[in-house]
Amino acid sequence: MDNYKIPAATRIGHVHLKVSNLQRSLDFYCGLLGFDLVMMYGDAAAFISAGGYHHHIGLNTWHSKGAGPAPVRAPGLYHTAILFPERKDLAAILQRLIDQKYPLTGMSDHGVSEAIYLNDPDQNGVELYWDRPRELWPKDEEGNLTMVTEYLDVDGLLGELR
Repeated sequence: MDNYKIPAATRIGHVHLKVSNLQRSLDFYCGLLGFDLVMMYGDAAAFISAGGYHHHIGLNTWHSKGAGPAPVRAPGLYHTAILFPERKDLAAILQRLIDQKYPLTGMSDHGVSEAIYLNDPDQNGVELYWDRPRELWPKDEEGNLTMVTEYLDVDGLLGELR
């Protein structure tokens, strides 16, 4: 291997998910999570975004219409992570999920971030999170990043809304 490094400013541009029911997925991603529908691509695909980007998430039924969820114990996507700009924004979506009684699969404080976990209607994992400022990321004595999985202070998070 050579010493090639991907440019530091590189970002994941979008994720494209196979779904079994396009409208049900739009109801989840747009109706519940608040993404905007940018465009439909026929009746089998849709592109959604936050803030007017061409798309953050593509949804399609090209090979999956009416199919059951992917097996849990098989290679594939573990989850899609959706980064919120501020802690208050994460608190607002958590309150929305609570108000809508949407089932959560977990919540964690990772030191670098706080995260809420749930599944979309096709059982694709979804992580909703915000990053702490870099200067607050936990490090060991040598200055190496030390991510953790600890209890999320839900009351503290929801306190952002007060």
